[in-house]
Amino acid sequence: MNQMLITADRVITGPGGRTVENGAVLIDSGVVRAVGTADELESSAGAQVERLRCPGASVVPGLIDCHVHLAFDAGPDPVRAVAEADPDDLLAAMAERAGQMLAAGVTTVRDLGDRDALTVTLREAVEAGKTAGPTILAATAPLTVPGGHCWFLGGEVTTDDEIRERVARNAAAGADLIKVMASGGALTAGGPRMWETQFTPEQLRLVVGEAARHGLGVAAHAHGTDAIADCVQAGVRTLEHCSWRTAEGVVYDPRITRRMVEEDVAVCRCVSGDWRLFLEQMGPERAEAMIGAIRDMRAAGVRFIAGTDAGVPGARFGDFVGMLEFFASLGFGNAEAIDMATTNAAHALGLNDTGRLAPGLRADLVVVDGNPLTDLSALRRVRHVFTSAGSRPLSQPRPGSQPAQ
Repeated sequence: MNQMLITADRVITGPGGRTVENGAVLIDSGVVRAVGTADELESSAGAQVERLRCPGASVVPGLIDCHVHLAFDAGPDPVRAVAEADPDDLLAAMAERAGQMLAAGVTTVRDLGDRDALTVTLREAVEAGKTAGPTILAATAPLTVPGGHCWFLGGEVTTDDEIRERVARNAAAGADLIKVMASGGALTAGGPRMWETQFTPEQLRLVVGEAARHGLGVAAHAHGTDAIADCVQAGVRTLEHCSWRTAEGVVYDPRITRRMVEEDVAVCRCVSGDWRLFLEQMGPERAEAMIGAIRDMRAAGVRFIAGTDAGVPGARFGDFVGMLEFFASLGFGNAEAIDMATTNAAHALGLNDTGRLAPGLRADLVVVDGNPLTDLSALRRVRHVFTSAGSRPLSQPRPGSQPAQ
């Protein structure tokens, strides 16, 4: 038996801030066995079950970061860092970054572009219990055009046959999904502009179709308004960035948004903890246009999911909550922000065994000081992290909790 009963002032089971006051969670070998009040579970749990009492704390579902790049170092030149790194050294650095995310309460990450499928190697090490880390969903090399955004990761394609071959290679390497760079990006010097499309609508449909043939969904990097429209028409599962850019500025299209809602296409806006500096650099007019588009999408019913783009310059691996605070600054409620990082994220990523706290789901959970439903910064005060990765609960203790005497 590998059971533990965790009690706290509240257990936020999700979604919508659903809470059990004076709650408890019973976990057993990486699985949630029961959720209820502390009185109920204390009376039913046997004397042999280990107790962890957390007064003044909340238990929340493990957080999910839907957009990271573990191969990048968050420094000023991550492109050179990843391109020139020795594979073994890079893998060790990626493991350290994954550990930083776990310590911050992130129990699942979706890596959307790496080198040499190293995220698959790291994923296997975590699953085997050789290293501590979150559950990893790996996209491996993103599809891009020659010289296009993130070409240095090895996913350049031109023809339809090359698209088919690249998707097949990623699937054979162990990819959990396919990433396509539908538009340009700021990280790649000399590549297409952020609003410029990189693939035709027909090519994007081919990417989605080939991915589906291998049982995989597609995440699309899409800044440009035209690229967003093409990706929604093609049937991608998630839109990364979705910033509605054109050569003239932000051009939001509510018709495309309606189609996104109808097709259940989720948006990962990719905001790092340095969002205040980012808005300042954009200037008030462009920043307000971007914020207005987010608010319009929210009002239309778009499913937002949490993602930090950790690894790109300024996007630190240990600062997940800063991204949620950005959405709170726009009027998103705390429960809504937490749903972005739990239930919404799990749904969009096709994960039916995490994102909530309920019997039978993975024991991915975080114990934090305070109540994040009233104070989102409570998510920064992590006491413990438990994850089912590696087929066992893994605890990252923080001061304040009391094992039963």
